[in-house]
Amino acid sequence: MKDTQIIPVEVIENKIFLIRGQKVMLSIHLAELYGVEVRSLIQAVKRNIIRFPSDFMFQLTKQEYSNLKSQIVISKDGSYNKNKWGGARRSTPYAFTEQGVAMLSSILRSERAVKVNILIMRAFVKLREILSTHKELAQKLKELELKIETHDEQITSIIAAINQLLEPPPEPKRKMGFQVKEKKVLYKKI
Repeated sequence: MKDTQIIPVEVIENKIFLIRGQKVMLSIHLAELYGVEVRSLIQAVKRNIIRFPSDFMFQLTKQEYSNLKSQIVISKDGSYNKNKWGGARRSTPYAFTEQGVAMLSSILRSERAVKVNILIMRAFVKLREILSTHKELAQKLKELELKIETHDEQITSIIAAINQLLEPPPEPKRKMGFQVKEKKVLYKKI
């Protein structure tokens, strides 16, 4: 049976952020994806709070939320889209790690929530694969830079040696060996 995607993976990938060193999705975006109100999502989480330790979910500080909005909310045409970020809010959104999103599937049991959760898990896996590839490339680049640096040092020392060979030998300070001084002739022949 072919899996029909209700949401393109790219849309989900664009809703994954790096906050506090963790890849997370915000409650406002998750509610949108699941087709529920944000307050309904948060109420369901609070009713099952034991399932969401701090490494699964945390609430953003006002500063974190403000920074995130200022970085991302401005659209390509330069306009500010309040609705995209929930408009005026009384509290800051919650951030769910990959494990937190997986745990959401145990409390949101609609068919749409199940399908969306599968797509979100695939997006996290794809992101992890991409990051892994970038780390491997970065490591190979670093190794190449080290090789080039050592080659540069070796080439520099070879050039220095060649330059020394090309320079004329320095004049000796004093002549070595047996030296004959010419005697001054004191008399003249007639």
